[in-house]
Amino acid sequence: MLPSPPAISPARLHKLVTSQQDPLLALELVTVTSPTTKPHPATLHSLLLRLARRRDHLPHALALLRRLPSPPSPRLLLPLLLAVLRHRRPPDLFLSTFNSLFVSGPSPLPLHPQLLLRLLGTLSSTASHFPSALHLLRLVSSRLPLPEPLVLASHNLLIDAAARSGHVAVSLSLFHRLRSLHVSPDADTYRILTQSLCRKAQVSTAATLLDEMLHRGIPADPLAYTTVLNALCRKKQLREAYRLLCLMRGRGVSPDIVHYNTVIVGMCREGRPLDACKIIGDMAESGCTPNAATYTTLVNGLCVSGLYDKARYYLEDMVGKGLVPHFSVFHSVIKGCCAVGKVEEAAQIMSRMLDLGVVPHFESWGSVIRSICNEEDNIEAILLQMLTGTRHGSNTVSSRTLK
Repeated sequence: MLPSPPAISPARLHKLVTSQQDPLLALELVTVTSPTTKPHPATLHSLLLRLARRRDHLPHALALLRRLPSPPSPRLLLPLLLAVLRHRRPPDLFLSTFNSLFVSGPSPLPLHPQLLLRLLGTLSSTASHFPSALHLLRLVSSRLPLPEPLVLASHNLLIDAAARSGHVAVSLSLFHRLRSLHVSPDADTYRILTQSLCRKAQVSTAATLLDEMLHRGIPADPLAYTTVLNALCRKKQLREAYRLLCLMRGRGVSPDIVHYNTVIVGMCREGRPLDACKIIGDMAESGCTPNAATYTTLVNGLCVSGLYDKARYYLEDMVGKGLVPHFSVFHSVIKGCCAVGKVEEAAQIMSRMLDLGVVPHFESWGSVIRSICNEEDNIEAILLQMLTGTRHGSNTVSSRTLK
């Protein structure tokens, strides 16, 4: 009978194992000294990862894994499985390794939820490994008793990954598979799908999903509504966008400033600023206060359509609510008034601009001065009006205005 090997300390064994270049010889060291020396967990973890890096050493790694004194943590299993995945072999090797560890092995290991989500996230981030992610999800959801929140989180992860890569059909297939598993989608599931459908210009299908959310009693996601509203406006379906905006309140979603601004931008972009003015009225009725972006979009849209009196009205309304417009908003109205011969109104707006401490652009000065020079009869009165405004706001005039 062979004598027992001399006892060495775990630290000495760790040093011998990690310094050995051949992982099989390192494994032999651990095996030979096992009767007298209990290796440190870090020694076994390091050896496991080294063995898993080579396909022909993988059976030794799995055997060593089952010899661990306690169930391995996700921090060990994740790099181990990722090392298997890096082998330039068909993905069956990874799936069979996972299956032997957690599903059909002699003593299956407990599958930690975080480990499953990390594996699915890593697999789905690469196009070549995405089919393996789908196979892994089908395997665990059909063979393991996963809790419903984990099933939903796993499907949402892959639905999002497929949607981001443009595979909307795969996302919808995973969405319908949730029903076959008797798991209810949540607001995140619908938000991901509506965004992906809108990116593919399938706005009607996305709107149908919003209706389905309502019928299922799922709390509506404001971001999902923003996505659909924006897509409808970009497809020039402004009537449908406004209809959806009105339906939101009946569905328990109070439209916020983002929803209103989205439709206002769409209306003004398509040359319908008067319809955007009606939405401003709807905002007041629902208790939503327009912000600077709302007024800026509306005033610029009115100026583009030549509705300068309306633009001036909303500019004054904006100032009256304590909002200071950007100089470009003033410039649009001033330039428009000068273009239609309303020089006095342009001068009043210039004076108002200076009173608020907004520095006019040199083109604003140029438009007003050129128009004044064409108004020989009223030139003195207009200049006096401008000089009065300039005197009140003289502390705001910088050298940039004199360019």
